[in-house]
Amino acid sequence: MTSKEAAFFRDADPWGFILFARNIQSAPQIIRLCADLREAVGWHAPILIDQEGGRVQRLRGPQWQEHQPPLDMVTATSDPERAMWLRGALIGAELSELGIDVNCAPLLDVAQPDTHPFLYNRCYGTDPEKVAVLGRAHVDGMAAAGVAPVMKHLPGHGRGTSDSHLELPRVSASRAELDDDFAPFRALSDLSMAMTAHIVMEAIDPQACATHSPAVIAVIREDIGFDGLLMSDDVSMEALDGTILSRAEKSIAAGCDLVLHCNGDLGEMAAIAKIGKMTGPAHERSDRAATARPKPQGIDIPALAAEFDRLTR
Repeated sequence: MTSKEAAFFRDADPWGFILFARNIQSAPQIIRLCADLREAVGWHAPILIDQEGGRVQRLRGPQWQEHQPPLDMVTATSDPERAMWLRGALIGAELSELGIDVNCAPLLDVAQPDTHPFLYNRCYGTDPEKVAVLGRAHVDGMAAAGVAPVMKHLPGHGRGTSDSHLELPRVSASRAELDDDFAPFRALSDLSMAMTAHIVMEAIDPQACATHSPAVIAVIREDIGFDGLLMSDDVSMEALDGTILSRAEKSIAAGCDLVLHCNGDLGEMAAIAKIGKMTGPAHERSDRAATARPKPQGIDIPALAAEFDRLTR
């Protein structure tokens, strides 16, 4: 951290931090960075990362294990559920050793024939029930290594045909069709953290993307039944318009508990911090999520790695 960043974090007191490839150099450096971040806010704050495997993995070889895209692994292995548990445990063990205790996974979006390539092979499958089973296995594997999950992207990004990093996807599917997409999230609605999708679901709210839509957030809370900590996807993505502050304000006004800001721009972070801290139910959910972070179990990493190799080679 720079001294300006450390001072900002002390004053703004964010609930947690998320690391990206730009923050990654070596294991000792990451361990120090995690310790410095937590020292800045004065408690063992959650530290997040996107370590899905495939294209989205911030920790790369040769220092850390490279993983196939999830859909490729699921398609190739004879035992997808066990392989996904092992994958979660192995990824979780690497994160836990570094001081990172939250992984932005599982990805429960259901793949469709026209899912945009930025997302397609990050999915776990095309059948909602199987996606739910594999998502649960991944969560349980990470938990064994002491890492908490963030399921994404609620209430479902699989029908998106454009990349929300660059533009806003719109989905014209019927409400009944969307209900199939909701099924994996409903099955894992007991999880403590989740992330929204920057996607318009016209059958629910044709005017606003899920992150900015009170109607869609109501579906997440009431229909899907998720009562955990709900964070926006990155508000610096180009799917959203307006200023960074207005993007963040719309997210909170719609019902997100907190805003995820990922580009590292200190000026933008300072603007978003003007919103203030979580209160009421959002604060209660954040406390529950922090408390729910699992403790590592005594798992035999070399044995699990050997089993994983046998299943996925």
